Amino acid sequence: MKLLLLAVFVICGCAPKAVEPPGSVAGQVRFAGQIAKAVVIDMEQDPQCKKLYPEAPREEQTVVVSPEGTLANVFVYVKSGLGGKKFEAPKTAVKIDQKGCWFEPRVIGMQTGQALQVTNSDPVTHNIHPEAKVNREWNQSQAPEDGALSRRFAQPEVMIRVKCNVHKWMRSWIGVVEHPFFAVTGGDGNFELKDLPVGTYQVVAWHEKLGLQEKTLVIASGAKARLDFSFNGQ
Repeated sequence: MKLLLLAVFVICGCAPKAVEPPGSVAGQVRFAGQIAKAVVIDMEQDPQCKKLYPEAPREEQTVVVSPEGTLANVFVYVKSGLGGKKFEAPKTAVKIDQKGCWFEPRVIGMQTGQALQVTNSDPVTHNIHPEAKVNREWNQSQAPEDGALSRRFAQPEVMIRVKCNVHKWMRSWIGVVEHPFFAVTGGDGNFELKDLPVGTYQVVAWHEKLGLQEKTLVIASGAKARLDFSFNGQ
């Protein structure tokens, strides 16, 4: 075998091409505008939902900003630059729960072909209705005693708005991409995309009310890049 490999090297005059180690990018999303006064959600139409908040009513969470000015619920993902590379869908499911007459979490990301698991932890019947435009739209009621629902999205789609037909204030968002290079910011506004192959990418930060921003990212071999975003106004 060693003689055969040596013969191949002599004939082609070249050594096997080294695989460049991937890099990563980390960043933070901040909010630089004026924070609007929180809007109280009216749950009068469903006394069971209202009963879940005996001390204070639930407030709207469209724009969630920390005292330090960081922005939550921003979907950050690689829009282009992967050159048609294929990635296997994770075996683990992404989960949405209906809890407190609310979708949790507010924003999720997942890959095409990955399972979405939907549960209902409330004592009331809910309805989950992803209003997909590229994928197949579906609409499913879920009573408290019903088991988890499982669905998949075959095509990339950013973003899919999810609503509950029973409770109009309930909504969430799903970002579906063909690769694992995405993240959703938490309260600290931070995100990280790991194991990015060497290359140049377009990275998008999306927010349900503040719109989207797009930046160019260059990943060098084994490098740790930095990419920050800042949104203004509501």
